[in-house]
Amino acid sequence: MSPTSRPEPADRHGPGARPVVDARRAPGPTRPGVLLSLSRVMYLGMVRDRTAVFFMLLFPLMFLLLFGALFQNDSTSRSTIAQVGEVEVLDQLSGEALRQVTQVLEIRKASDRAQALEDVRQGDVDAAIWQGEDGAVELRYSAADATRSGTVAGVVDSLVQNANVAATGQPPAYELHTARVEDESVKPIQFFTPGLLGWAIAMGASFMSALTLVNWRKKRILRRLWLAPVGPGSVVGARIGVSLGLAFVQLTLFLAVATIPFYGLQLTGHWWLAIPLVGCGTLAFMAVGLLIGALAKSEEAANGALQVVILPMAFLSGSFFPTEQMPDWLRLVSHVLPLKYLNESMMSVLSRGESWGAALPTMGGLLLFAGVLTAVAARLFRWDAA
Repeated sequence: MSPTSRPEPADRHGPGARPVVDARRAPGPTRPGVLLSLSRVMYLGMVRDRTAVFFMLLFPLMFLLLFGALFQNDSTSRSTIAQVGEVEVLDQLSGEALRQVTQVLEIRKASDRAQALEDVRQGDVDAAIWQGEDGAVELRYSAADATRSGTVAGVVDSLVQNANVAATGQPPAYELHTARVEDESVKPIQFFTPGLLGWAIAMGASFMSALTLVNWRKKRILRRLWLAPVGPGSVVGARIGVSLGLAFVQLTLFLAVATIPFYGLQLTGHWWLAIPLVGCGTLAFMAVGLLIGALAKSEEAANGALQVVILPMAFLSGSFFPTEQMPDWLRLVSHVLPLKYLNESMMSVLSRGESWGAALPTMGGLLLFAGVLTAVAARLFRWDAA
């Protein structure tokens, strides 16, 4: 049977047989009524499947709750230094200078030099410091952690140099002015919220469309819809409406959780552009689901194919960690994945204060991607399981 031909009803006209009404000619409910009825059926089918609700709504949200809590404090932990006896460059610190040093170093008082050195060897402290009889400042640090050792050595060297300049009574010839720019960079919650939300949208839209298509074909519901006075537009419109509704619920939940004070996501002025981005992303991944649903012959096959496609795409698109940390060849692969552009655009409008310039190209690309895959899925579509 070709995809474009309707199955003809059997001719039952004969002696004692009731005439069969051609379903194609039978009057049906109005288009809004059909659309609402189909949407209700699809919605109820989704909410009654508790496993589907968990994996499409709660499972991605659990990742946000976990990662947001684990990486809430993105500052570098302080290095610990054991001070043996009096050390003038440390003891004379006060005010702003003391506050800046204690942001980097945790200074512990120690009475025994040998024990302090043993603590360094055991990894209990990162360095030991004392001042010799000749006034020289002695610093011993562990070689196990080059980063912490470099931090400790750099801070102590700076203190010694400042003390030398102060002792000469002459102003320094050169000054270094520094400022922190962390507030302009992407904090963990600003990265995880759009990335995990993009993964949730991709998973929800693709799984719903693929599994519904396979299930309805298996149960011959598609065949009945084809015989009924229901246009394809009503079926597609209902599917799109339910998928968009799920996606906007996901967006609401993610933003509600991420913006509570514990996580601290600060929405920028154009955060609302995430709404059309979520809509376009939903259509794009619905098309992925339609293509897989058109090819798969069982729900198990569709589920396996979706797992193979969506989960690796999430890892390669920056949903769980920045793509900058990947090898160059993997970054090249990520450039052809629609989820990467969805994640980056949502991060731009949610966290970086960007506007239409970051959203419109991605929206156009996602809609084009959706159109191409939907056309391919339509060519491969089958009404019957056979």
